[in-house]
Amino acid sequence: MADIDNKDQAEMDPADMEDVEEVEEEETGEDENSKARQLTVQMMQNPQILAALQERLDGLNGSPSGYMESLPKVVKRRVNALKNLQVKCAHIEAKFYEEVHELERKYAALYQPLFDKRSDIVKAAYEPTDEECEWKADEEEELTDEMKEKAKLEEEKKDEEKEDPKGIPEFWLTVFKNVDLLSDMLQEHDEPILKHLQDIKVKFSDPGQPMSFTLEFHFEPNDFFTNTMLTKTYKMRSEPDENDPFSFDGPEIMSCTGCTIDWTKGKNVTLKTIKKKQKHKGRGTVRTVTKTVPNDSFFNFFTPPEVPENGELDEDSEAILAADFEIGHFIRERIVPRAVLYFTGEAIEDDDDDYDEEGEEADDEEGEEEADEENDPDYDPKV
Repeated sequence: MADIDNKDQAEMDPADMEDVEEVEEEETGEDENSKARQLTVQMMQNPQILAALQERLDGLNGSPSGYMESLPKVVKRRVNALKNLQVKCAHIEAKFYEEVHELERKYAALYQPLFDKRSDIVKAAYEPTDEECEWKADEEEELTDEMKEKAKLEEEKKDEEKEDPKGIPEFWLTVFKNVDLLSDMLQEHDEPILKHLQDIKVKFSDPGQPMSFTLEFHFEPNDFFTNTMLTKTYKMRSEPDENDPFSFDGPEIMSCTGCTIDWTKGKNVTLKTIKKKQKHKGRGTVRTVTKTVPNDSFFNFFTPPEVPENGELDEDSEAILAADFEIGHFIRERIVPRAVLYFTGEAIEDDDDDYDEEGEEADDEEGEEEADEENDPDYDPKV
């Protein structure tokens, strides 16, 4: 609807103004639902609004209606019976997860021969046959026989020009570098060491033992440490807390233990040496002091913070352990079973597909912000 300037408004009588207002209401009423949806979308894309909503929802979740308090004693007594039933449900659920763990152990034994063969191929202990290497890639489906033969000859020519590599070089290092969760842990000085990583295995606790799993990192002989295997064990609990049985939501990792790395002298990448100059307050003389301090490294993964007997941790240790548990679970659940797909990047593409729509929305937001900045007369790109 065209804007009406002040002059026109002054010339109109009250009846005309009322008519105009009514028309405006009718026209804007047609788009009311659309504008409401747009407003909702904008609100949902604002982190501050979302945080405020979440805080409000959390408050609502923890705010009983008061109905329970108004019930007669005889009804409250029956509600207590329901809560006792719920506790029994939690214990049955714990048994369910224990049996799931037993199934994981059973099927781990079935997977292991395949994982062992994978390891043999990676470290050049076994050369797969032509039949085992036959794979029909998606892009090859529409290729003619002539094009396939030409591509094969070109591939063979490339292979002749290069040295004959053994196995699949840098397999696990590439897997780590392809996964954000793991690549964030890697430092440049870690990479030469991880080139010697030949396999990662998952071992489950024996029947009758407390629930746990161990990640085994198998290395070929190298110049950095004498260990042929580094381990990380995660202890889990699958039983309701006696003090809070209703919080049970399946097995949870309670603690983890690493191992001692027998570093070759001068090769420990988890430590670094720094030199500091110190000035004597009285004499004014300066001396250089050499100190050994912790250094960022993937191999700090094998020395997690210890959980005290009382279970209380400072915020930093708690955050480190939370991230550690997430990484251990991810390696066990995703990396080991699907390593080749993380090596090729296919598993990462599958993971990214879940976020495509959200990513497009983020791009649109960014574009809108850039456009707003360009239209802002006070905008200074140098700031």
